[in-house]
Amino acid sequence: MDITPLLDAFSEPVLSAFFGLITGAIFGIAAQRSSFCLRAAAVEFARGHLGEKVAVWLLTFSTAVMWVQGAQALGLFRSSDARMMAVTGSWSGAIIGGLMFGAGMVLARGCSGRLLVLAATGNLRSVVSGLIFAVVAQMALHGWLAPVRSYLAGLWVTPGGQNVDLLAALSLPQGAGLAIGAGFATLALILSARHRIGWPRLVFASGVGFSVAVGWVLTFTLSQVAFDPVSVTSATFSGPSASTLMFFLTENPVLDFDIGLVPGVFLGAFLAAAVNREFRFQGFDGESQMRRSMSGAVLMGFGAMLAGGCAIGAGVTGGSVFAGTAWLALFCMWLGAMATDFVLDQRGQRAGLLA
Repeated sequence: MDITPLLDAFSEPVLSAFFGLITGAIFGIAAQRSSFCLRAAAVEFARGHLGEKVAVWLLTFSTAVMWVQGAQALGLFRSSDARMMAVTGSWSGAIIGGLMFGAGMVLARGCSGRLLVLAATGNLRSVVSGLIFAVVAQMALHGWLAPVRSYLAGLWVTPGGQNVDLLAALSLPQGAGLAIGAGFATLALILSARHRIGWPRLVFASGVGFSVAVGWVLTFTLSQVAFDPVSVTSATFSGPSASTLMFFLTENPVLDFDIGLVPGVFLGAFLAAAVNREFRFQGFDGESQMRRSMSGAVLMGFGAMLAGGCAIGAGVTGGSVFAGTAWLALFCMWLGAMATDFVLDQRGQRAGLLA
């Protein structure tokens, strides 16, 4: 893909932010229409069901893997150049941060990406929780919580100064990633057929996965022709949320992919909700829900920065390139979410029934 004419018309930072806007808009539209949510899927699974929420999540994850691995096979992307693959990964961060994030998204009733989508549809609870998430993420990245994050992340790290490519580590043949994605997609389609999920929702669920591939390909393409170094990245909401917050608070903001991503998701989700007449203002149901959501946002903000990404950044984007710490973080997010649902919500429901 030749983007030289675009570089002649726009500066590299502007073009990078525009690519982020495109990726975010695709994600926002698709996530809003499919109701994609890791928290909902984990809770459904924790309660013994392989229902439509699990099916939608599996389809998103599998299509992300297939699109990204397919793009790599065609030479449109190289996973070894990805930002999360080129730096040291943290096994301890993936475990601790993943568990924290999983617990937090159950408390907040949505992961960071889902909160952003809901905020665009008028959910004021998500607006408050999303802002807290961004502030805590920034504190964990460069603020008061940064030393704690660095200490926990340094307890157990990947060797060689870079992350672990699971496909290479397991000596799997070329095309194994595509086959793994196809396996998950088959399971997703079986569950979708069993629960009679309509094709429009399935298309939009796969669109979330497609947006991840779009981000990888666009940033990789720009990195090959740009004069200054460009991070090869895609959809994630921990670092970008913090960066977007600081963009509007600092004197000399710098444009990049992350700065375009968050507004793109918001705009895409807003347009999708408006077109389908699903935009409506919603608030907290009471003080207890507010405390719960705010606590969850804090756990997610710190957990995401410690784990190396959120449910989207590590769980789908990192998973699509088979980054070792991303898969471990995703596994721990599922565990943290299921354990929190069991301890707080399922037990509470059973206690209410017995009362």
